[in-house]
Amino acid sequence: MSAEGTLASTIHEEATGEAGRRRRPGGRGGDRTRKSHGPSYLNLTNTRPKTELLSADQIEAIHNASLTVLEEIGMDIMLPEAREIMKAHGARVTPGSERVRFDRGLIMDMIATVPKEFTLYSRNPLRNVQMGGNNLVFAQVASAPFVSDLDGGRRTGNQKDYRNLLKLAQSYDIIHTTGGYPVEPVDIHASVRHLDCISDLIKLTDKPFHAYSLGKQRNTDAIEMARIGRGISMEQMEREPSLFTIINSSSPLRLDGPMLQGIIEMSATNQPVIITPFTLAGAMAPVTVAGALVQQNAEALCGIAFTQMVRRGAPAGYGGFTSNVDMKTGAPAFGTPEYMKAVIAGGQLARRYGFPYRTSNTNAANTVDAQAAYESVFSLWSVIEGGGNFIMHSAGWTEGGLTASYEKFILDVDLLQMIAEFLRPLDVSDEALALDAIRDVGPGGHFFGTAHTLARYENAFYSPIISDWRNNESWVEAGSPTAFDKASKVAKSVLASYERPPIDPAVEEELDAFVAKRKEEGGVATDF
Repeated sequence: MSAEGTLASTIHEEATGEAGRRRRPGGRGGDRTRKSHGPSYLNLTNTRPKTELLSADQIEAIHNASLTVLEEIGMDIMLPEAREIMKAHGARVTPGSERVRFDRGLIMDMIATVPKEFTLYSRNPLRNVQMGGNNLVFAQVASAPFVSDLDGGRRTGNQKDYRNLLKLAQSYDIIHTTGGYPVEPVDIHASVRHLDCISDLIKLTDKPFHAYSLGKQRNTDAIEMARIGRGISMEQMEREPSLFTIINSSSPLRLDGPMLQGIIEMSATNQPVIITPFTLAGAMAPVTVAGALVQQNAEALCGIAFTQMVRRGAPAGYGGFTSNVDMKTGAPAFGTPEYMKAVIAGGQLARRYGFPYRTSNTNAANTVDAQAAYESVFSLWSVIEGGGNFIMHSAGWTEGGLTASYEKFILDVDLLQMIAEFLRPLDVSDEALALDAIRDVGPGGHFFGTAHTLARYENAFYSPIISDWRNNESWVEAGSPTAFDKASKVAKSVLASYERPPIDPAVEEELDAFVAKRKEEGGVATDF
């Protein structure tokens, strides 16, 4: 998705810097300070043909193998209430055990009512997002325990950085949802952390957001706060889903209590549930990509079927997170060829069932370097080719998800905007074909001063955030800044100019009152 080819070949004489030749002030790229009037990046779609990595027969082989897993091996369902619901719908619950098996007919009947597309509503209607179909939604990095920037280095997650990362997400409309907590603010006690964090999500952003499924009370608190934030009734919120959760299976072949409780609470109120198995080939899944996909598909189908057992027609999504591990160390690897294959094949499976497809922008780099960039580009390439609809961790992910980086966030925003521009249909109108301009210039001329160019030059091409197109001498004179340096400056500038989105004072007052009341009640019980 990088910007291939610049104007260098057409202005070779001015850019080479050879003795006796003219040079433009500032070198290649000229003045980059002009204000961009680029397009909005809301409501993106990907209408490109999707890559078919596997044949229809191969997809059916994975489909049938995954149903065989659910029929013959089953899943450990680690919540009695969930087992009872499954049993009532015809699943085979082993007495005295957590093991549940599912006939393939039951699975297929349940998943048939999952909406192919749905809207996720925000308190700002302009920020509503469409899930499924050809829609493309980018979410910020989520759930990192650490945060880093160029000045402060790597540190434990805290409320100040949590809030700053939300402000960055609000500042770019290529980031459509904030996902989970971009970094875990451990300086807020776990009993009330969700109250402060969701309050910040509502106040500092006006975009849709996520609730962690970490027990019934946290889910019910999040649902009520999302309702208050939109200033609507519970009946309207059930008609207009306003909160989503990511449900990770405990691979291999388990769904734990908090995840199952989250499905029950969220699906019962018609809020979207994205089922995402965490299947790392060679560790929590078979070492072959095909085997890992069988397990991913089995776990995803089980979770999605359960959403429909809780409430028929509840919105749900198919999550793919299959990658591989380093077989020398056991460390997770991302942005690998295996990850790319799994993402594209996962897209084929999601389309086979008609599910909205969640995937991720990943890398395993420890800093913002070439590895971080190329692993992210490969991840995003597979996401687009595979038809991903909802892209978690789109901006800011480093160190395999352990660290949220300010600078990586800016670099990723640049990549995402490049993708959006790449997906924009190519204009081949009569004006774009430019025959009159070609006639005017003729052989041997140039197009810099033509009316055709002057009418379009401000918005003719994507203006990158990070790329430095100065000639070498000008770059050296400026201190030889790296992409890391540029991203750091941009992040600071964006935070300095951040403006909190408007919110109805009555809504904010009701939200604050709810948070205060829940804190007085002790929040959620913890063991420390």
